[in-house]
Amino acid sequence: TQPGNPTYEMKQAVDRARPNPGHHALVELERAGWLRYLITQNVDNLHLQAGSINVGEIHGNRTKLRCLECGLRVYKDAYPVVAIPPRCPECGGTMKIDTVMFGEPIPSSVMAICLEEAKKCDCMLLIGTSGSVHPAASLPLVARGRGATLIEINPYPTSLTPVADLRLRLPSAQALPQLAGNVLAGLRA
Repeated sequence: TQPGNPTYEMKQAVDRARPNPGHHALVELERAGWLRYLITQNVDNLHLQAGSINVGEIHGNRTKLRCLECGLRVYKDAYPVVAIPPRCPECGGTMKIDTVMFGEPIPSSVMAICLEEAKKCDCMLLIGTSGSVHPAASLPLVARGRGATLIEINPYPTSLTPVADLRLRLPSAQALPQLAGNVLAGLRA
């Protein structure tokens, strides 16, 4: 692709993207022990760049490769491709871009962890999701079924709005720093 091509322009925008104040607020909540696990459908690597540790990337990560046999994930930049297709350094299996393409199954290991975390959470933040892409959209319902409080952070109503206990109609980059500030101030009080 070349400049002027919409695909090229989109790739350039994604390559230039950096974590915003919302990403950093989630890191603060995780470090303080208030956020135990972050489940994301984003493939942009921004949560990890910001410093989040416990992250379930349901749709993978555009900066990584994944082995189709053993599930090993490695950063593309740190992996020398010496054969096509690339081979896994652990098991010799085929490596592919880590992102989950349409029609491709979500790796069962990631989905199992996300489901387990949804079952044991007491509060779930629904941040910027449309709530319409499954199976991720079912995770808040699993949490809700176990008694968790659901807080929706989104400027627009979604398919999950009716089940949310609290709705913050703000962009995440604005709402999350305020939320983290209030939670952390409560810890210091």
